[in-house]
Amino acid sequence: MAIMITDECINCGACEPECPNTAIYEGGIEWTWAGGTNLKEVTLPDGTVVDANEKQEPVSDEFYYIVTDKCTECTGFHEEPQCAAVCPVDCCVDDPDHRESEEELLAKKIYMHGE
Repeated sequence: MAIMITDECINCGACEPECPNTAIYEGGIEWTWAGGTNLKEVTLPDGTVVDANEKQEPVSDEFYYIVTDKCTECTGFHEEPQCAAVCPVDCCVDDPDHRESEEELLAKKIYMHGE
């Protein structure tokens, strides 16, 4: 599963530098697939291919957010999600709508970063 940031976020920013995938962004900030990864282009679920450096719409305008498709729960990097470990208000939590096995998370890590 991925991690999500709840609306209890106080916008402290402690989580953002901890993410090895650069999947965490400040509210209102556009994001890219390439940021923090080795990706050059990405094939979206609908088959569309996009340049990994192309700016994407923010997921939230109000508080920090995690791009679900870039979140690996730190699998392959750390023993636990680092955003949750440093969050002072415990608002980095499991996303019940995006459940993935450890194998799926590791495959996502390899896809974004290589072996």
